[in-house]
Amino acid sequence: MEPALGLAVRVAQQPGPETLDRLSEVLGEYLPHRMAAHLAIYCTATPVRAVGEPDLAAAVTGAELGALLGCVTAGKPWQGTVRIAGGEFPVLAVASDRAPSGALVVFVRPDAEPLPEETVELVQALWDLATMIQYQLTLTSQPEVLARARAIAQASETAVAELSEAHAAAMAGLLGVLRSRQVDDATARASAIDLALNALEDLRADAERRRTSGGEEPLGRAFQRLAGSLRPLLRHGPVELELDPPGESEFVPSDIAHAARVTTRAVVLAVLEQDKVRRIRVGWQLREGELVVLVRDDGPGELRDRIDLGHLAERVRAQRGRFEVDATPGWGLTVRANLPLAPRVPRHPAAGLGAREAEVLQRIALGHRNREIAAELRISESTVKFHVANILAKLGVGSRTEAAAVFHASVTG
Repeated sequence: MEPALGLAVRVAQQPGPETLDRLSEVLGEYLPHRMAAHLAIYCTATPVRAVGEPDLAAAVTGAELGALLGCVTAGKPWQGTVRIAGGEFPVLAVASDRAPSGALVVFVRPDAEPLPEETVELVQALWDLATMIQYQLTLTSQPEVLARARAIAQASETAVAELSEAHAAAMAGLLGVLRSRQVDDATARASAIDLALNALEDLRADAERRRTSGGEEPLGRAFQRLAGSLRPLLRHGPVELELDPPGESEFVPSDIAHAARVTTRAVVLAVLEQDKVRRIRVGWQLREGELVVLVRDDGPGELRDRIDLGHLAERVRAQRGRFEVDATPGWGLTVRANLPLAPRVPRHPAAGLGAREAEVLQRIALGHRNREIAAELRISESTVKFHVANILAKLGVGSRTEAAAVFHASVTG
């Protein structure tokens, strides 16, 4: 096998939209595949791209890749058979967290023979590199404008998704009551009215929360609200709901409590789409600056096309959280979402940056331009641009001005 460094250089030599072409070419000898397709949420121009057999490349969809992105954890490549590009194919799916919202590449393979571990590790490393290169290129192209546009689009998409999920939850509860053979007509009607009233109250509460952002909420009370919205979904069905509530005395930001409720409800709705689920366990845990959402089921434990968590995973990762799905055939799924209680921006810039990045940030804060920084540090101007893009990404800001403000706040604070 060619040294990994040599392969990495070959991939890096073809930046931009052609990165996938070069990655597919470089890996062809070690990973035979009929098609390679990627999903890069951070890239507004071409988030979905495919190369390989024309019929397969033309048929793959963003929805199929998005479903896999929600189930495949960064750093843990997955091999199996999925429905993609209009058929059932063996694939290797590899996710990367080297860009906000994550990125995924899927290789449709000619057979289902398990790949050697060293090959899988190589693919993961090269995809991390390709993701990082592509993301830096998007940042260096008018970063302030792109960051602002992404933030606006992301907020809009999140609001629409949350409303859709709330609507789906309300409809699922109503259908569960109306279809149940265990209740009479009068009881079903009363239950349906209660469900509708609860759904309206949730919508009003959400609208109020958006108008008056900020503040804190007791974690125990937030979980009780969640339980109140979940029980009607399962009350008249065959699935048992088990609740593992957090401590009553803890307080969290209201936005985080809301995000946890929305995330939990969306996961429960998704796992209910599976066959043979008879028990769902829901719990929240507060630990080390994060609110951890846990949902477990006793279903088939397979990542199939019946369960789609892709869009939810994107939203969690966009909030600088972590989203993981573990599937154990015969035992069920475990879905974990880690929601940070505060923005993951280090108090002192150097805490989250490399030594060279810290030097570049200090000069940005002094108002130096890229050419000046390159001369002072005796590096190329393109290298400075690369470091600037990394700094903006790590600090979670969209412009040099904001990065400088973070630096000055850390010094004066």
